[in-house]
Amino acid sequence: MATNMADTPAVQESSRESANDENETAQTGETETLSKRQRKRLLKSQQWEEQRELRKQKRKERKQQRKLERQAQAEDRVEWTGKKLLRRSAEPSSLRLVIDCSFDNLMVLKDVKKLHKQIQRSYAENRRTLHPVQFYLTSHGGQLKQVMDEMNKGWVNWKDVHFKPDAFHEIMKKEDLVYLTSDSPNVLQELDEAKAYVIGGLVDHNHHKGITFNRAQELGIAHAQLPLGSFVKMNSRKVLAVNHVFEIILAFLEKRDWREAFFTVLPQRKGAVPVGQENKLGEGSDEEDSDEDSDTEQPISEKRTDSKDQSESKQEEHKPVLNQSDSSERNTA
Repeated sequence: MATNMADTPAVQESSRESANDENETAQTGETETLSKRQRKRLLKSQQWEEQRELRKQKRKERKQQRKLERQAQAEDRVEWTGKKLLRRSAEPSSLRLVIDCSFDNLMVLKDVKKLHKQIQRSYAENRRTLHPVQFYLTSHGGQLKQVMDEMNKGWVNWKDVHFKPDAFHEIMKKEDLVYLTSDSPNVLQELDEAKAYVIGGLVDHNHHKGITFNRAQELGIAHAQLPLGSFVKMNSRKVLAVNHVFEIILAFLEKRDWREAFFTVLPQRKGAVPVGQENKLGEGSDEEDSDEDSDTEQPISEKRTDSKDQSESKQEEHKPVLNQSDSSERNTA
């Protein structure tokens, strides 16, 4: 009897172990009966639960990052909004402004690169002005196109620019054309937005005097010069870079005042002052080549004068210094 009672707990324990083994076997069997797709889903579900806290932490980090970005942009938001509103309020002008690039063979590569820079600045100003013009680059090819391909491949994506391999007089009516040249006896007083105004795309350091005026006469088209002398007195030669002429036209379309247009655009180094205030001349540098858009070199004519003055300095020591005649001064527009 005692033996039977002692054996009873052992039998019960053995029964429980047997039951657990059966359950484990059943679970293993269920797992083994799952398809490959079901096992993948089960594994993904388990991983999803295990990574719950990690996802929560990442969401907090992203939220904090967005908050920091908003704070960083807060200072620039006013300026950005102003530019956006300015662009929305722009009213395009019907006036056509043409850069004649047919003088490519008259320039060395260094000057072609300078012309390219001036065209870039003209494009940038036209994109941000209140009254953008219809911008044309005609006779586009040769060295200039090669430089643009090498230095600024993005030019093919420029907006609101008409690149034409043909000459301007071949794609526009002659009666609509006005060539801007400082050698013209005609002074431009007002802009006609039905016209196409042509700027000579030439950086020549005064080597080819009168070439744009002669071109206009040969083609039998109208020509005129900007009324620079009526409003501005400068202590440097009146030669304006392509982008300066371009920007003056844009400024006049906005302000409708030549004087304001000139003094908005002309660089300080030219020492420009309003006519009637010539006593203020001398603040600008007279050694700047007006074809330049950076402080890089002197005009050739002045270099020759300087070398001559040095060689004759002893003989001229007691002689008064004479100013160059204004008749030698000219501007490209």
